[in-house]
Amino acid sequence: MTRTPRVLLLHGFPPETTGGPEDLRDHVVEALPDVDLRLATDHDDARERIPDAEVVIEHGITDDLLARADSLEWLQSLSAGVDGYDLDALAERDVVVTNVSGVHANPIAEHVLALALAFERRLPRAIEQQRDHEWRRFPAGELRGSTLGIVGVGAIGGRVAELASAVGMDVLGVKRDTSTYHDAVDEIFSPDSLHTVLGRSDYVVLACPLTEETEGMIGARELASIGPDGVLVNVARGRIVDRDALVRQIREGYLGGAALDVTDPEPLPPESPLWDSSDVIVTPHMAGGSPAFPRRCAELFVENYRRYVEGEMDEMTNRVV
Repeated sequence: MTRTPRVLLLHGFPPETTGGPEDLRDHVVEALPDVDLRLATDHDDARERIPDAEVVIEHGITDDLLARADSLEWLQSLSAGVDGYDLDALAERDVVVTNVSGVHANPIAEHVLALALAFERRLPRAIEQQRDHEWRRFPAGELRGSTLGIVGVGAIGGRVAELASAVGMDVLGVKRDTSTYHDAVDEIFSPDSLHTVLGRSDYVVLACPLTEETEGMIGARELASIGPDGVLVNVARGRIVDRDALVRQIREGYLGGAALDVTDPEPLPPESPLWDSSDVIVTPHMAGGSPAFPRRCAELFVENYRRYVEGEMDEMTNRVV
């Protein structure tokens, strides 16, 4: 390595993870003993340190901090989504931006499978009966032989496909580039055929990024295509789904159910009818939580750090700017 840039790790960390920024720092230092990495203890400490930082690792950075980052050349986000960043402004500053797309794939896929099983085995009813001390047997289904549609077959969608295939589900995928796709996907479709996939699926998983094209993509017509026996599982972003249409379709029985790890807005307001619907499971944006998160992020950062210091920025993994 030819140089040692100053790296600042901000104090914020995903609350759904086991461990914290200290764990991420320790994993990085173990792999890069000579790295100049400082951990900010709070926002004020970050304000003092950030003007000299060439590299910043963060899970949420304020405009105030970005404005003070005079030496910033590389911003490593600890999120997969980058819809909250002004990427054009960062590009104008010649700041490289990378995310951690892929590190959440396994825990999110397991979360999706858990939600599908909860609906299929009718676990919410069992929990409600347990709360009421009621012993009443009821019928349940099984996932084997049912069809799962995945909108967005990237790292997360691919892992979802693997787990779904392992339990015997037929897997359909929607992907912009259909020339290549994951081996666990049985059939692949372009976005133009979205309604075909929705209509054939018992479970529909949203695993696509939030973009101008995908915002509001799932509206009343799309929910109607899923139908009264289908379940929508959203582990992408809340704004991909038309909130009012979702509430209306659930309330009127035109959609079988919804499992929401993300909502619009977040947090889900206390007055939202989605909280009290027996056909909805809400989890608080924690599908990606895992004790392995700090280690996986560190491994990705270390790989990119080595490329960065060698001037190989075009080869950095998950570069978005």
